[in-house]
Amino acid sequence: MRSELYIDGKWRPSSDGRTFDVVNPASEEVIHRIAAATAEDVDAAVKAARRAFDKDGWPKLPGRERARYLRAIADGIRSRQAEIARLEVIDNGKPLPEADWDIADAAGCFDFYAGLAEQLDNNPEEPIALADARFTSKAVKEPIGVAGAIIPWNYPLLMAAWKVAPALAAGCTVVLKPAEVTSLTALELAAIADEAGLPPGVLNIVTGAGSVAGQAIIDHKGVDKLAFTGSGPVGAKIMAAAARDIKRVSLELGGKSPFVVFDDADIDEAVEWIMFGIFWNQGQVCSATSRVLVQEGIYERLLARLVEETKKIKIGDGLEEGVLLGPLVSKRQYEQVLAAIEAAKDAGATVACGGKRPGGFDKGYYLEPTVLTNAPLDSDAWREEIFGPVLCIRPFATEEEAIELANDSRFGLAAAVMSKDDLRAERVAAAFRAGIVWINCSQPTFTEAPWGGYKESGIGRELGRWGLENYLETKQISKYVSEDPWGWYIK
Repeated sequence: MRSELYIDGKWRPSSDGRTFDVVNPASEEVIHRIAAATAEDVDAAVKAARRAFDKDGWPKLPGRERARYLRAIADGIRSRQAEIARLEVIDNGKPLPEADWDIADAAGCFDFYAGLAEQLDNNPEEPIALADARFTSKAVKEPIGVAGAIIPWNYPLLMAAWKVAPALAAGCTVVLKPAEVTSLTALELAAIADEAGLPPGVLNIVTGAGSVAGQAIIDHKGVDKLAFTGSGPVGAKIMAAAARDIKRVSLELGGKSPFVVFDDADIDEAVEWIMFGIFWNQGQVCSATSRVLVQEGIYERLLARLVEETKKIKIGDGLEEGVLLGPLVSKRQYEQVLAAIEAAKDAGATVACGGKRPGGFDKGYYLEPTVLTNAPLDSDAWREEIFGPVLCIRPFATEEEAIELANDSRFGLAAAVMSKDDLRAERVAAAFRAGIVWINCSQPTFTEAPWGGYKESGIGRELGRWGLENYLETKQISKYVSEDPWGWYIK
């Protein structure tokens, strides 16, 4: 396991020698220590990225050359997939099959953006038809510059890939700060990029506290673009700080996503997708469909089946065979989720199952998967993101009521609908005020498709071609081609 900062193609300790603990959430044991970057370290990283962009030629490379580096990084991730997945488990707590899936997706993300980097060579400019024949004009895409990327702890390597891959493909250079509680695999990404021969300064990774290293990235005048995934309050602060220098910003923030199930749905299929929508990754998913609305005709039967199946989920260390629910990521997160459950009960919600530490676990941040009923519509349990394996479920009568309840949220990241009536499912999907909508499923995510939300769930889109455009500026180049003099001042 690596412990130093990666700046300008070199490994180095923090400037003041400070480190912080890496804690395995399954055992609560300190398993490693990592350098805690200072503002001075971030300044060095930004200056290295600035030089790589302004002087060393990274943005001037043909897209096919940048693609070669991206594919080498993808290959490097795949060659160490099993090892990196295990690091993700001991750092984040998620079950090994989930971690393995994440690492494979991260490699695929680099491959996908390698292809888009090559396409930049094929479509370097767009001619513009002008009303004035004395001029020609074209629009060209250029990389923004130095990107400061700050990522969360729920998908450590995958979230790094979502930002680093499109930024490098576009020709940007990057300073990446992983979450303090899950930095191990981001440092392995640096090692893989180094082994791939990525030029110094193109990718820099600084670990440490958000209040120090993260803030230094946000405030640095050498950063042109801020890309953040995390909580709404932090996103709002980043947006306000970016306004001082008019930095480009993309924000992927929180959610409280609805899942509407109509009474013609197959109950077992619905229960499977409801569980996948909230218990995957211990519910620590921004798009988790944590508000479930079930039509009255099947509500009681579906609830009984959901509780029955939820109680069967195997809880334990993510490295154990058959475990489908690991510990929450940290003591702080564990305590916050427990407090949210207690607050829900105080507000009038009923715990249909779960809600406490499972038996037999004296250590580790383990929590039973939880189903809450009767949560008042104005309660935090129904309206605010809990970010844990906690589901609120309630009945509805009509399609109109379901849509109204689903959209009654300050968030708009994702939503899901389940029905055998395709016309109704499409109609409801169109009515959702959300950036990501699933029909007859919940949570599948594709590198090729846009990801991002409405309302307080963020600004901009990641993934697909939209993710690449996050890191590109559009320049107009117009040329006077007439042989006649302009003749405004000189006749």
